Amino acid sequence: MSKPTDRQSIRPKSTRLNKYLAECGICSRRDADKLIEEKVVTVNGKDAVPGMQVSQEDEIRVRGKLLQGREQKVVLAYYKPVGVTCTERDKHARIKIRDELKYPVRLTYAGRLDKDSEGLLIMTNDGGLIDAMMRGANRHEKEYVVKVNKALTNEALEKMRAGIYLKELELTTRPCQITQIGPNTMRMILTQGVNRQIRRMCAAVGYEVKKLLRTRVMTVDLAKLKPGEYRELSVQEREALYSACAPAQK
Repeated sequence: MSKPTDRQSIRPKSTRLNKYLAECGICSRRDADKLIEEKVVTVNGKDAVPGMQVSQEDEIRVRGKLLQGREQKVVLAYYKPVGVTCTERDKHARIKIRDELKYPVRLTYAGRLDKDSEGLLIMTNDGGLIDAMMRGANRHEKEYVVKVNKALTNEALEKMRAGIYLKELELTTRPCQITQIGPNTMRMILTQGVNRQIRRMCAAVGYEVKKLLRTRVMTVDLAKLKPGEYRELSVQEREALYSACAPAQK
């Protein structure tokens, strides 16, 4: 076997560009592919192409901004208040999450909440974790406390538990766990992330959601956080979350 040359032995380790962007906390791999296709990513001054390999020695820019390499992984539990918009591309949003959450590292959410909803968001710069959490096939649990405009009936609860056909989306929701905890309040555990799913499900059986609070995402609870507050996950919480995502990350 031939001995590697000095040039070969010091060659920097390469990785796929979309994975590199995710590890830098820019976005998920899927969104990284979209950025590459939109021609807003450059490598050494040239437009990036899907599937290309890069290393730490390459000059990589996103929308002209130079990346500083892989950052230390950060995972936060954040209580999103009502009125804050998750989507950064919403030009009409008055308050965006990036303005509300004051944190020195750029973070992205895994599983958004609409502007009128509140509660737990997992915020992280780990694109791999976001990918694993967002894959619908993994059936990760999210728990909510939902208050509606009038008294709940057993018939309505059973329909929602069994799964409801949403005509506007042409799909039937997965069966879910629902426990009534008040005359017009219920606890719901979902395993999918359809846009405005709870509001659509309630509307389908004649109810209007008055308050929607997410209290749990997978293994992470909202705990004692108040609106606008955040906390870094403990070592135990991080291990439990990554362990729950492990099958999806393989």
